[in-house]
Amino acid sequence: MATQKSKRKRRSPAQQPRGARAPRREHREQRRLAAESQRRAANRTLGTVGERPEGPFGGIPVSELAILAGAVAFVVGLVGGGGPPLYVGLVVVALGVVEFTAREHFSGYRSHTTLLAAMPTLGVATALELTVGSPSDRLALLALVVPVYAALFFALRRRFLAARQARLARPPAP
Repeated sequence: MATQKSKRKRRSPAQQPRGARAPRREHREQRRLAAESQRRAANRTLGTVGERPEGPFGGIPVSELAILAGAVAFVVGLVGGGGPPLYVGLVVVALGVVEFTAREHFSGYRSHTTLLAAMPTLGVATALELTVGSPSDRLALLALVVPVYAALFFALRRRFLAARQARLARPPAP
């Protein structure tokens, strides 16, 4: 029997057929990594997520200007030996800081739980100190103030986590 030549054409290396499509696997891996990254970001509570929330006064940085004005008044009060400029400066700085931190906290942008819980607690401690006033009652003062701080801390923390989750939530895909 005579040998027959194959009728198939031989291809050059440049014309060789391609293997299995790797891009599909790569695309699947990229989606998995993106989902993993998003899940980690959702569980993360430190740092910022998204854009800073806009102030209630539009583009005018009223809180920042209040902090600056209060700091100037505070320094003037310190240099002048105390008095009303010192106290007014302290109050204006505190109001500017509370507005700024509360805006970021309640929008889920950045957590300021400790600071926001400490401000009212400091007010309660000051009021109790002014009414009680006896140095021997410091332990009783501490026993009253710590639960106030703890209750505020946990309530503010829960509120921040809900706001952060709402900030991360996306509408369902069409």
